[in-house]
Amino acid sequence: MTPEILLGPLNDVEQKYAPARLFVAGPMEIPLPSPRVSLVGSRKASRRGLEAAREIARFLVRKDAIIVSGLAEGIDTAAHTSALNNAGRTVAVIATPLDRSYPAGNAGLQDKIMREHLVISQFEIGDSVLKQNFIFRNRTMALISNATIIVEAKDDSGSLHQGWEALRLGRPLFIWRDVLDDPSVKVPQDMLKYGAIRLDELEEILPSLPQNESLLEIVQ
Repeated sequence: MTPEILLGPLNDVEQKYAPARLFVAGPMEIPLPSPRVSLVGSRKASRRGLEAAREIARFLVRKDAIIVSGLAEGIDTAAHTSALNNAGRTVAVIATPLDRSYPAGNAGLQDKIMREHLVISQFEIGDSVLKQNFIFRNRTMALISNATIIVEAKDDSGSLHQGWEALRLGRPLFIWRDVLDDPSVKVPQDMLKYGAIRLDELEEILPSLPQNESLLEIVQ
């Protein structure tokens, strides 16, 4: 039987988009330790973006942070892989049920994280995989993370949904300098007006990472 976990206790703001239950696979302890940092960004990432994701994840795991990402192509894959390659811990929050993988090419990576770390889904086995699942997944990632970092994004990037949700929740949202220095990208600039933080040096992340109580509670 797949273990279920509940999120709680939640305040009114956190409750709005919180899933009723989550399904998990993996040996990582629950409640999850802190800090937990989401790295999100483009699926069709540039080489520079991939290098940044690897660098940020490597830095964070050396500070004992858990890397949270969505197991998508591009930035997500680079973040998870860097955490694994640097003896860190990682949590994948997926937009499919636990018995499915998206993209299919990440099935092996998903299996490894399930065996050694933790994979979380809010979708029950047998549920359809719909486009809106990815938005729901990003909201959940923002909720269970102490902070979110947008590593690379365009104005139509799905990762921006998570950025707005992090701001709504009052969680720190960092935007990597290369995103903000790209004149073709406008939405992340707007996020700065609502409290997002420009990230130039990785050490700037640390003061914003409180050792929060986990929101996750195990239910067998």
